[in-house]
Amino acid sequence: MVKITIDRPDCTSCASCWTVCPDVFEENPDDSFSQICEKLRIGGDIAQGEIPDEFTACSAEAADLCPVQIIHLE
Repeated sequence: MVKITIDRPDCTSCASCWTVCPDVFEENPDDSFSQICEKLRIGGDIAQGEIPDEFTACSAEAADLCPVQIIHLE
């Protein structure tokens, strides 16, 4: 499992992450910022999650494509 974090206050709602990796990222309906899909969240936190290995590649691609570099994988 890989830990993933989004610095949501700096999100620009460009949609690249949830377009590239919709199994991990989704658009928050209230503020239009990116958030972690509910099934992957850590303690219900919409900005932190643990992702299975099968989603590591697309999550890394989403992080690389993020224009403001707010997605972090550990």
